[in-house]
Amino acid sequence: MDIRVLRYFLTVAREESFSHAAEKLFLSQPTLSRQIKDMEEELGVALFIRTNRNVILTKEGLRLRKRAQEIVELMDKTQEEFMNLEEEISGDVYIGGGETHLMREIAKIALSLQEEHPDIRYHLHSGNAEDVSERLDKGLLDFGIVSDPADIRKYDFMRIPGHNIWGLLMPKDHPLAERQAVSPKDLEGVPLIISRQNLVPGALSTWLGKNIDTMKVVGTYNLIFNAALMVEQGLGCAIAFDQLVNTMAVNRLCFRPLTPRLEMGMNLVWKKYQLFSPAAEAFLNKVQETFQS
Repeated sequence: MDIRVLRYFLTVAREESFSHAAEKLFLSQPTLSRQIKDMEEELGVALFIRTNRNVILTKEGLRLRKRAQEIVELMDKTQEEFMNLEEEISGDVYIGGGETHLMREIAKIALSLQEEHPDIRYHLHSGNAEDVSERLDKGLLDFGIVSDPADIRKYDFMRIPGHNIWGLLMPKDHPLAERQAVSPKDLEGVPLIISRQNLVPGALSTWLGKNIDTMKVVGTYNLIFNAALMVEQGLGCAIAFDQLVNTMAVNRLCFRPLTPRLEMGMNLVWKKYQLFSPAAEAFLNKVQETFQS
């Protein structure tokens, strides 16, 4: 399977049209159609449902699109690494992780390294631990930022200084806003919006003393920004890390820590025996130098 044809396939999937895709690719429509047809024959499946108006991915086409995107991203990343094998360190560093204020520590290191090597670029991917681990294992990320108690035994890692504090994000006129901290008993009957990761038994379930699904969960989130908008509109209160949402005087929201206090550390992880690009290796050296000191 040719990487070039995979790019053709992704363009048709994005444009939902062979004619529009052909224009984007500077190909004739018959040539593009023939290339996709040959791919379908090679795989033994139909990738598109063709109609008079557009084309739609089949179930097999959806599966290939996910794989093709990963393959193309990895190919582009590999090409970038070899293009930047030169005396002056430059290139790209790919970092994935969930939302945490500890990302400031990574940003400080990136800024310090930029003063030495201004041509290094950083690409950030936001996702939960499962997503980050998958992309890390496939080589699409150089580094991942994962919170405790994730299983990081298969990775090399360094502890990021500091910790996250769990708490409740709520409107300032919510009855619990009068409390200094929020206990498990306080949350009984309260509509909650939680991170999808917390659906799996873990630290939050231990703190509650019961499974999270016994609580009144009205929604889940992946990124707290969108969840905060739901909280602002009154859908529920969000259980989240501290320092991720602005709760200054002009904001309608406030944050109260959980009690007993629930903290969580973060780790920078990377694949064992990883062969880094010069840019990623320089970043790791700076991380080790900074955190060990």
